[in-house]
Amino acid sequence: MTDVRPLLARLTLEEKVALLTGRDFWTTWPNEKIGLRRMLLSDGPAGVRGEVWDERDPSASFPSGSALSSSWDCEIARRYGAAVAVEARRKGVDVVLGPTINLHRSPLGGRHFEAFSEDPLLTGELGAAFVEGSQANGIAATPKHYVANDSETDRFTVDVRVSDRALREVYLAPFEKTVVQAHAWLVMSAYNSINGATATENDLLETPLNDEWGFDGVVISDWTAVRSIASARASQDLVMPGPDGPWGAALVAAVRDGSVPEAAVDRKVIRILQLAARVGALAGFEPEVTLPEAEDPVAFAREAAAAGTVLLTNRGELPWIPAELPSLAVIGHNAAVARIQGGGSATVVPETVVSPLDGLRAALPNTDITYAPGVIVHSGVLPLPLSRMVNPHTGEPGVRVAFADAAGAELYTEDRRASDLLWFGGSAPIADSATLILETHFTPETSGEFPLAFAALGTARLLADGEEVLAATTEAEGADLGAALLSPPSLSAPITVTAGTSVHLRAEFDLRDRTGLLARSLAFTLGTTPPQIDPQVLIDEAVQAARAATAAVIVVGTNSNVESEGHDRTSLSLPGFQDDLVRAVAAANPRTVVVVNAGSPVLLPWRDEVAAVLVGYFGGQESGNAVADILTGAAEPGGRLPTTWPVGQEDVPVLDTVPVDGNLEYSEGIHVGYRAWLSAGTQPAFPFGHGLGYTTFRFDSIKAPEEVVASEEPFGGTITVSVGVTNTGPRSGKHVVQVYAARPDSAVDRPVRWLAGFQPVWLEPGSSTVVDVEVDVRTFAHWDKGWHYEPGSFTLSAGSSAVDLPLEATIRTGN
Repeated sequence: MTDVRPLLARLTLEEKVALLTGRDFWTTWPNEKIGLRRMLLSDGPAGVRGEVWDERDPSASFPSGSALSSSWDCEIARRYGAAVAVEARRKGVDVVLGPTINLHRSPLGGRHFEAFSEDPLLTGELGAAFVEGSQANGIAATPKHYVANDSETDRFTVDVRVSDRALREVYLAPFEKTVVQAHAWLVMSAYNSINGATATENDLLETPLNDEWGFDGVVISDWTAVRSIASARASQDLVMPGPDGPWGAALVAAVRDGSVPEAAVDRKVIRILQLAARVGALAGFEPEVTLPEAEDPVAFAREAAAAGTVLLTNRGELPWIPAELPSLAVIGHNAAVARIQGGGSATVVPETVVSPLDGLRAALPNTDITYAPGVIVHSGVLPLPLSRMVNPHTGEPGVRVAFADAAGAELYTEDRRASDLLWFGGSAPIADSATLILETHFTPETSGEFPLAFAALGTARLLADGEEVLAATTEAEGADLGAALLSPPSLSAPITVTAGTSVHLRAEFDLRDRTGLLARSLAFTLGTTPPQIDPQVLIDEAVQAARAATAAVIVVGTNSNVESEGHDRTSLSLPGFQDDLVRAVAAANPRTVVVVNAGSPVLLPWRDEVAAVLVGYFGGQESGNAVADILTGAAEPGGRLPTTWPVGQEDVPVLDTVPVDGNLEYSEGIHVGYRAWLSAGTQPAFPFGHGLGYTTFRFDSIKAPEEVVASEEPFGGTITVSVGVTNTGPRSGKHVVQVYAARPDSAVDRPVRWLAGFQPVWLEPGSSTVVDVEVDVRTFAHWDKGWHYEPGSFTLSAGSSAVDLPLEATIRTGN
């Protein structure tokens, strides 16, 4: 560790305490006296937004966390972290708030698109690789949210009740990997409580994080997660956001009266200064850049999206040969308006987005492509198209935004290129203003009734050509104001428009009496609601297009109300009439392929009625090109499922996300995800680890050591399991060798089997190789007030998924 302690002696108590709370939403306090500049923190992790949420300062949008984990490829994850670091440097960011390494405990979890998997080993290995890629390029990574923040319902107040064994073996395990193996420079503490104590005041911040794992970084709070001075006595280091918070002057007073030791403050300051030294924010210290890279973010986004695409089924349909595809029907709302990312704080604003329709048109220039929306999936407010808006003050495309005081005088203006706007920090004087005013000249494409709408939390007034058309107030559902801010309620009113005739639109939004988080942040969208069209009419049009085409591709998916930070899902079904659409199109054209544009599992009741099913997740800004690459065989569908996909919601063995009397009981213990499925004996639609390619593989042999010896090392060291594989198919391709451990005669409660190691492999047709899979010795241990190794024999199985394991070997453990 760099020695920053001499700087500590130069700071007064007040100066030290000031460093422990953010300066504003996204930065820390500088101190010129010791050569400390501010550090800029930014949301991610599937991109780097930077200091402002602004379409004028775009960011590269990478595939979602679930897409990354589907690659089962630590090298892709490391490059992902490096690409994030490139974006961070471009935006002057020092700390990226990611990766999200909470687990997919229940498929209803609303934020699972951002997290990796239902398995702690897969999550931990990929999370550690992400951290290594980012920090080798000098940008701090922040594994989050520590710990058991695996669902969103009542996330500020829920008390997760979980056994020590489940904590150690399942929920803490990914964090241990990122700290011990990748040496993460920060960890973010969560909102929830764990076994009676909030995360920011929990003993878990010290044990095991600091004293067992050797963490020497900064524990940063999730935004507003620190609620009392008691957290200052815990191993919580940095309160965000600032400048307000529960520490400040109250912490100075607590040190003065002896209720908080000054040594506790000093330790926090040292860690913050150490972080500053690592990222180059402290004069006299070189940043820790060990492997500077110049990863092209856009090119990598395309490659990573393909690497994480999972081919669930393929009845000989794919890949398509472009010369043999004279016509193609592209169907689905998400085909033209792809969901590239989930909702909430992970959102970034990319400069360009390639939809599947765009990607297929580019990849198939000689194919006659027709498009039909099929169904309307979007709900809420659609922003106005930039091409239809003219800023009345500049004459350029966009809107004029003004912040005005109570007398109507303008305090601040912005010329924006979008009508969906969000301010988190930045220069806008939200707290000092009485009214937000948006103005634009809007030219409609069609004549008739036009639903004018706004989405925001509060009171708004909408005017068209000076006439008031709506004055109303929206209210938040539930107590999570952060979620309401990022996914606000909406209202609309009809106006009559004429195609080609401009309408002056004005929105006035009341900013008075806003407190807490809302005093310094703001979201407002001026737009319209989705058209009200008979679903059967749209389905019939799609069927007609499919019947006339050589083949059809349908892109189905979720909408912004389904997968987002702040709320969990209530159903795994696709929204709207998408299931009806798929069945109707498949009946009309047997060469129908379905692409699933969702961040986590959805029900696929028609999966056996179509020619192929691909899961593209939220593929980032290049998702359309990646989908086209996969469909045409230009890229291999490299993904394997990181989470079990069910036949029906009633089959899911661990489903609950709703606390009872404030408590969420993790009563399943260590039996999470595929482990719970195996214990229940229920057959899923697609098991953990499943995924097909465009070639076939055979498993030939397995070799493992005869005995494994326990070690005092953090993970006990590793053993090597060697698995022989052969590409038996017609083209080169990727496979993921998966190794699972089992102990059927154990005296200890164990899963039926659990993932022990994995390794992707690429092979040319007809070639064979031996794949070495590293397995942590810890795999054979269980937690009971310490790590223990039960003597006896374990079975190691190798194969293609949690249920397809043709090879077995036996290994013995000693004391």
